[in-house]
Amino acid sequence: MGAANKVPGVSGGLVAFVTGFYEELIYSLQKINRKALLLLWHKRFKSFYQYVNGRFLLLVFAGSTFSYFSVSRVLDFLLKNFELYVWATFFGMILGSIYYVAKDFNDFRKANVIAMIFGVVVGISISFMSPAKENDNLWFVFFCGMVGVSGMTLPGLSGSFILILMGNYVLLLVDSVNELFKSFQDIFSLNFDFIHDPVRIRYLKIILSFGMGSVFGLVITSHILGFLLKRWHQIITALIIGFIGGSLGIVWPWKNVIYKTENGVFLYDRVGDRIVENYQRYLPSLNDASTWYAIFFVFLGLAVLLLIDWYGKKIPKKIKRKKMMP
Repeated sequence: MGAANKVPGVSGGLVAFVTGFYEELIYSLQKINRKALLLLWHKRFKSFYQYVNGRFLLLVFAGSTFSYFSVSRVLDFLLKNFELYVWATFFGMILGSIYYVAKDFNDFRKANVIAMIFGVVVGISISFMSPAKENDNLWFVFFCGMVGVSGMTLPGLSGSFILILMGNYVLLLVDSVNELFKSFQDIFSLNFDFIHDPVRIRYLKIILSFGMGSVFGLVITSHILGFLLKRWHQIITALIIGFIGGSLGIVWPWKNVIYKTENGVFLYDRVGDRIVENYQRYLPSLNDASTWYAIFFVFLGLAVLLLIDWYGKKIPKKIKRKKMMP
C-alpha cells in the first residue's frame, strides 16, 4: 500500500481491496472513536490495542511505511527507466482488479448502475483535470493530507494523483519526505544542527501538517465509509467498481508527460527533476515492438491479480467481517 500510494494513478486502497483486507481496514479504523480515546485516557493500553484491532493496523501501517521508503524506491527506478512497461503492468493489474471486484457482484438494480456510471465519470474526469500551483500554506497542506489519504480508503482514486492536481505532489511526497529522511539520518548520527536550518524546519512543519491531515482524514473517511458499507453495501461496491474502471484513464500506458513551464522554460523541483503537470494520451502503433512488449506486461499485470485472487481463496480470514462491525 505504501508503494502504491506514492505512484500517481495507483491506489493503496485498491491493493487492500484486491488482497482481501479492505473492509477489515475500514472497520478497524472505524474503531478509533470516543471509546478508544477513553481507553487511552485511562491508560488501558492493552484494551485499546485489542479494541482497535491493533495488531492488524500496526502491520498495515508498518508495512506501508517500510514499502514507501523501500519498494517505492524500486518503483521510482523502474518508472524512470521502463516507464511504458510499468504503466502497462499497472493497467493490467487494474483490469484484473475490476474482474476481482465485479465477479461476485450481480445486483444490477437502477441505483447500483447509476452509482457505477457515476464512479466511472468521476474517475475519468479526474484524469483530465489540470493541476493547480504549489501552495505551502500549512492549512492547505493539512487539507491536502485529508484529501490525499483517499487513496488508502477509496479504491480506484489515487491520492498521489490528486496531490498532483492540487499542485503539491512534489512538495509533499518528494521534497518534504527527502528532508524528513535527512533529518532522521542526522538524528541517528547525533547531529542536531538541522534545528537551526530554517529551510529544513519549514519542510518538517509541512510534513507534520500533512501527516496530521492524513490521520484526521483517514479516521473521518473510515467512519463515513464504514457507515455507508454497513447500510448500502451494494451501492458502494458499484461505486468502487466505477472508480476503478475510471482510473484506467490515469494509468493508460501510452502517454507523453507534459511538464510545467513558465514563459517556455521548464520548471524544476528542488532535487533537479522537471515538474510533471499532466499526461497526453495516444493510441499505440502495432508496428512498434515496444507496443507488443507493453501488451505482454498488461497480461502479466492481469495474471498477478488473478494469482492474488487464487491465493486469497487459500487463506482463511482470521477476522470475519461480522466481528468487525461496530
